Amino acid sequence: MLGWALTFLIVALIAAVFGFSGIASASAGIAQILFFVFLVLFVIALISNAVRGRPPPM
Repeated sequence: MLGWALTFLIVALIAAVFGFSGIASASAGIAQILFFVFLVLFVIALISNAVRGRPPPM
């Protein structure tokens, strides 16, 4: 999922350089949503591992 967020971020940056404001804002919005979804899932995974008593993998 992080890969998709980075892909949409790159598409947004390229579209912004070429002046496609609609595409850039849409791609940036999608990248931001995917990044926060990834962040929430990561925090949930850390909390669930802490509750189970297992240390996080190194």
